[in-house]
Amino acid sequence: LLALSLEDESRNHGDIIQMSFQDTYQNLTIKTVMMMNWLATHCPKASYVMKVDADIFVNVFYLLRWLRSSPRQSFITGSVINDGRPRRDSNSKWHVSAEQYPEDSFPPYVSGAGYVFSADMAGRISRASRFVRMIPLEDVYVGLCLRVLGVRPVYCISLLSLRNLFEIRNLEYNRCTFAKLIIVNGFKPSQLQRVKGYRNVNEHYTNI
Repeated sequence: LLALSLEDESRNHGDIIQMSFQDTYQNLTIKTVMMMNWLATHCPKASYVMKVDADIFVNVFYLLRWLRSSPRQSFITGSVINDGRPRRDSNSKWHVSAEQYPEDSFPPYVSGAGYVFSADMAGRISRASRFVRMIPLEDVYVGLCLRVLGVRPVYCISLLSLRNLFEIRNLEYNRCTFAKLIIVNGFKPSQLQRVKGYRNVNEHYTNI
């Protein structure tokens, strides 16, 4: 029944991209690499791409305003993690074995909750992935590809408040606070529906 519903959705709206693999947490890296390849093939004229999880609030209007002054090439931004280390505990959801990744630390990467990159990076990351062994942490894996490419992720910080605009913590909704952030993490669908629209959030920002 679900498969038929997906086929109807795709046929009627053309808004589903389906690939041949199991959609599990451990396969997120495969999903991300296939996404990059699809973008490079089908979206050659795009300026920017945003990857975002389903439980994320996105302030689209503030994002668009912020991108006006952002680089158009070799650019990726989000919540940058500089001190990531592999977890060797086999019971951990984020377990990475020494065989999969023998190094003691990860290169800088952006949290997979949500990040933005210039469209040229899709093809470059896709090509770099041919030379990087896959690990089950998709955001770290993108960071490994960036290291191969010599591209460093950029912090997305407000110069006025010195606050990270890609907030990966879960915050209680506050219109004034959310108006000055690009994403906020950890919302259920019902909670997102209760947020009074991105446009209202953005309009409030102009009055702060």
